Parts: sequence; structure tokens; C-alpha cells
Amino acid sequence: MQVWHGLDEVGAEFGPSVVTIGNFDGVHRGHQEVLAHAKARAAELGGLPVVALTFDPHPMRVLRPDHAPLMLSEPGQRAELLGQHGADAVLILPFDKDVASWSPEEFIERVLVGTLHAKAIVVGENFRFGHRAAGHVDTLVAAGTTYGFQVEGLSLAGDAQPWSSTYVRQQLADGHVEAAAEALGRPLRVTGVVIEGDKRGRELGYPTANIPADPTAAVPQDGVYAGWLTVLTPAEGGPSYGERMPAAISVGSNPTFDGVDRRVESYVLDRDDLELYGAKVAIDFVARLRGSQIRFETIDELLVQMKADVDGARHVLTQN
Repeated sequence: MQVWHGLDEVGAEFGPSVVTIGNFDGVHRGHQEVLAHAKARAAELGGLPVVALTFDPHPMRVLRPDHAPLMLSEPGQRAELLGQHGADAVLILPFDKDVASWSPEEFIERVLVGTLHAKAIVVGENFRFGHRAAGHVDTLVAAGTTYGFQVEGLSLAGDAQPWSSTYVRQQLADGHVEAAAEALGRPLRVTGVVIEGDKRGRELGYPTANIPADPTAAVPQDGVYAGWLTVLTPAEGGPSYGERMPAAISVGSNPTFDGVDRRVESYVLDRDDLELYGAKVAIDFVARLRGSQIRFETIDELLVQMKADVDGARHVLTQN
């Protein structure tokens, strides 16, 4: 799969193609349905490549930073997921005030026609684009009669309601990682580089891999979860790339010890020999074990709860 980080990276010889456009944050099941339709349309048109066009940063971070959503996926992960679900190429268009100023017609001419040579465009039915979000599906349909491309606007259907990134964020804010996983089609993944913490977990017999909670990312509500830790970039002497291990995961600021910056702490079950400092890891959230972190009055009380959390994580993960 090709990944382009701007219009100038797309070769002049590229095209024709089928294009699907969106923020694709999280690449949830609604997005996956759009990609499947684009893939089917590409096959009908003789096996054209499918290009997923997305933006970085999220347009709201440029236009209304105070209202920018917490992100469900970083650009690299988003591109990988788009490829897994049918995209042959991903164009990550850098979004800035210049791009925001383009009229719908300019966006169509410069990107869809001039660069990607679109023969079909597949988007969600509520897709908006161009300056002040003036463009919509009907705008694309009208332009298609001039430039010779087809347009399909799809409903992002779900079981109880349409799938949306907003829905997934709300589930995570409430700690409902199982519901978020249902909408995403997989567990939520949070990534980061393991930092050196206060080492209290090691002293208590439960050493943890700590990553700071990215304030721009949709991290689940404070609490304790069962999940998996996967090594993305190994540390020297540590587990190898791709190694996946069961974990009990705590999200929060550790109130028993008067608090720290919010972070994600993962104890790999039954392992006290792992070298993970400096490793980039992925944390996949499978199930919530209990809600917000508790301040314990004694270390003994904390240890009892930690053992219960580990036992709970083990039970959940043996079923998954």
C-alpha cells in the first residue's frame, strides 16, 4: 500500500482511481462499510485502485482548536487500518488554513480531478468539504456530470444507531471499552513510549510499563481494564517486535500515592523480567474491570485489590 503525505507526493502518472474521503478517525465499522463499497465500485470499473483521502491534523484542530475532538487513531495507525480494510493507497492531506480556504470547486479540481483522476467517489451521506463546509454530496454529484465521475453517499449504519467517531469517544469517556470495540470492530488501541516511573509497582511485585496519557488522544475513563500489550519498537534486551502479552491496565493518576500526571500503566501478567523502558508499545483495551481509581488507606488494602484486578484480567483474557 502507498501512503502519500501531500498532493506533491502523488505521481503525475497516477490514476484513474476510486476515491473515498473522510477524517476516518478510528476507522470504525461505518468507515469500513464505505471502504467496502469503494472496493466493490473499483472492481466494477475494471479493478481501479482505491484511494482513501484523509486529513492531518483534524480540521477542527485548525479551525476551532477548543472544539477539536480527542483522536481515536494517530495518522500512521489510521493509514494502516485503511489499508487493512481495502484502500490501495492513502493520501494524508496536511490540513491548514490555506486548504481550509479552498472552495468546494477548487478542492474537486485540485485534489479529486487534477491529482487523483477520480472515476468514482464514495463518501458518507453527511460528508461536507470546502470553505465553511459549503460542499456536500449533491455538490459532488453536480461536479461529476462535468468531470465524468460517479458519486455514492452512504449511511454509516449501525445496530442501534449510525456508527460514528463521536459515539466511540462517548463510550470511552464513560469507560465502556466493550461498546467502543463493537463499533470499531476491534479493541481500542493506545500507543506510546514506555517511560521510567516511580517504580512502586516493582516494589509491590507488580512492575508496570507506563506511558503518558496523550491529552489529544481518546484514552478510556480512569479505571482498571483487561487488555493486551504489544511491542511495536523493542527496547534493547526487551521483548521482540510484535510480541503480544496479556495485561492488567490502570488508567489514571495513582491517588493512593498522592497522584501523578495521568498515565496508562500496564502490568504484564506473571512477568517481572521485562525490559520495556524506551520501547514503543500498543495497549489494546478489552474489558473494564472496575471504575475510577481508588485511594487506599494501606498498602495491604492496595495489594489485595491489585491481586483481584490481576485475577480478573486473567479470567477475561482467557476467554478472548
